[in-house]
Amino acid sequence: MSYLGEYICKLDAKGRLTVPSGLKKQIDNEGREGFVLNRGFEGCLGLYPHKDWLEVSKKLNDLNLFTIKNRAFVRKFQNGATKLDMDGNGRVLLPKDLQEFAGISKEVVLFAYADRIEIWDKAKYDEVMNEEMGDFATLAEEVMSDGKDDEK
Repeated sequence: MSYLGEYICKLDAKGRLTVPSGLKKQIDNEGREGFVLNRGFEGCLGLYPHKDWLEVSKKLNDLNLFTIKNRAFVRKFQNGATKLDMDGNGRVLLPKDLQEFAGISKEVVLFAYADRIEIWDKAKYDEVMNEEMGDFATLAEEVMSDGKDDEK
């Protein structure tokens, strides 16, 4: 499954997040099985519908755990991973320790792409998205190039 969209939301006083209807429609079937929330990259949280988490876990299980860097990565990636269920009102409760990790207070951005939904504190998200990335066209070429033009 590939999720899509950017949604601005607010946590309630208990730390619950209402999943926006546009996103809920995309994850409805997968969401019934629950989610896994973990510490993401660049200071956000990663929310995975359970089915997608199983695929990520398979990739982790395929790593050679006799290699130090692989074990370190798995530990860091799995650190804080928590199973969440959506309640009857379409809300998930974000654990306090993970809220603190991501600096989430009240207003959040859900950024959905590929097999995950990143949960960001809105101020931090705005900061990351507004960082100078140099020439975006050059970055796109470096990331998306298949290398065929380099052979000429």
